[in-house]
Amino acid sequence: MNVIDPERLHVAPLFADLSDDDLAWLAERFDESLVAEGGRATHEGMAGYAFFVIESGEAEVQHGDTDVRRLGPGDTFGEAAILGDGRRTADVVARTKLELLVMHGARFRELQMQMPDVAASIESAMQQHRA
Repeated sequence: MNVIDPERLHVAPLFADLSDDDLAWLAERFDESLVAEGGRATHEGMAGYAFFVIESGEAEVQHGDTDVRRLGPGDTFGEAAILGDGRRTADVVARTKLELLVMHGARFRELQMQMPDVAASIESAMQQHRA
């Protein structure tokens, strides 16, 4: 397992106000993943239990046949499934190669216990995406 450098988390505005110690703790709970151009990072309707931060690349959120929004470095997705019923609410399709930081469900539960303010910010982001 690769250890994520805490500095890599600075790409996400969500983590901008965290201390170095908090970033280090958080970085230990992320993995990394690559998605090729044209590939899908998530599949609408499928089970999913991970939260993603785009480190580099661009993606399109698609709900059915509709393009909902574009994502780029620092953007997050996957919150709805991890905080909701475990089902993906949209496809996320890579417009370019995506480099992702990934936090799986069990680690997210640790985050909720250890850093409730950050977990609340993620939930707030989810609510904004639904608006």
